[in-house]
Amino acid sequence: MNIIITGASRGIGFQTALLFSKEHNVIAISRNKDNLDKLNQESNNSIVTITFDLENGDYDYLKSEISKHFDKIDILVNNAGLLINKPFALLSKNDMNSIFNVNFFGVALLIQNLLPKMNTNSHIVNIGSMGGFQGSSKFSGLSIYSASKAALANLSECLAEELKEQKISVNCLSIGAVQTEMLESAFPGYQAPLKAEEMASYIVDFSKNGHKFFNGKILPVSLSTP
Repeated sequence: MNIIITGASRGIGFQTALLFSKEHNVIAISRNKDNLDKLNQESNNSIVTITFDLENGDYDYLKSEISKHFDKIDILVNNAGLLINKPFALLSKNDMNSIFNVNFFGVALLIQNLLPKMNTNSHIVNIGSMGGFQGSSKFSGLSIYSASKAALANLSECLAEELKEQKISVNCLSIGAVQTEMLESAFPGYQAPLKAEEMASYIVDFSKNGHKFFNGKILPVSLSTP
């Protein structure tokens, strides 16, 4: 299988890429080249890494780089995310734009560019957040981040319907508390019940098998929030 994962330079994305690479072909994307180099070393150079900024990058360039390695794509995991923890009254327009550019528009543009390469019965997995899951607990300082993840969830539902005839499934996993650098930035000192490696194992299995049971679904994956 040919798999692409964004936000692969740390945390859940890093561990997910490593797990996938044990059995499948993987392209890992992140703007952090140094961490991508570490990922490649840990995978014994079995992962193709592409340094790319989802917020400001040239998507024609990215598509060209991907085409050098994959003719078709079986799984796309949109894991990249930006969190700015700041009271709503203090958020600048640039803060808001950056969050939505990475968490929503970057995902939309990547999917749009890669659609011609998606295989029949392929699976797009968008990594959301319990912060964007309707009816879940919400937290101060995460208003725009949570709103961007709510938008991603709705996009997932809409694309699942739109891509049915092409036999491309789209689902969104709303992740709860996992011990990562991003969680630490949002909730300093909090100890999550799950490690990144544990959540990565779930994401790998869901990416490979979840579309046999779900399409257009927003699925909470959470023991606690946070």
